[in-house]
Amino acid sequence: MHYVLIDCPPSLGLLTINAFAAADEVFIPIQCEYYALEGLTQLLNSVRMIQRHLNPGLQVSTILLTMYDGRTRLAQQVADEVRAHFPAEVLSTVIPRSVRVSEAPSFGQTVIAYDGQSAGAVAYREAAIEISKHLPAYARDEHIDEEGVR
Repeated sequence: MHYVLIDCPPSLGLLTINAFAAADEVFIPIQCEYYALEGLTQLLNSVRMIQRHLNPGLQVSTILLTMYDGRTRLAQQVADEVRAHFPAEVLSTVIPRSVRVSEAPSFGQTVIAYDGQSAGAVAYREAAIEISKHLPAYARDEHIDEEGVR
C-alpha cells in the first residue's frame, strides 16, 4: 500500500479543491490557538462542500494538535474542544510549542534531522507511530517503527 500526502493551505483555493477531489482522507494539523479553531470550522465546511459536489468518499480521518503550550488555559480549551467534537479522529499525541520545531525550517531541515532528541522531534515520531497503528491491517506491511523510520 502506498500513500500520497498532498500538503496544501486550508483555504479553498484551486490546489485545495483539487487535493480534496483526489483524496480519500483529510489529515488536519491544528494549532492550539483560538483562530485556528475558527479556521477548522471553515475548513470542515469546505470538506462538506467537496463531499456534496465532487468527492462523496472524502473523510476527515486524523487531527493532530500542534503548537500546544501546556502553560496556557487557551491551549487546553482548544484541545478539549477539538477532542469533544472529534473523539475518534484526534490523536492522543500532541506536538508541543517548541523553539526547535520553529528553527528547523530555517536550516532546511526537519526537526528530527535538526534536533532529533528535542521534545518536538520526539512528539512527531510518537505521532507517526500512532498514525501507523491506525492503518488498516493490510497497510501495515510498510509500517513506521519505534524510531519513526520505515
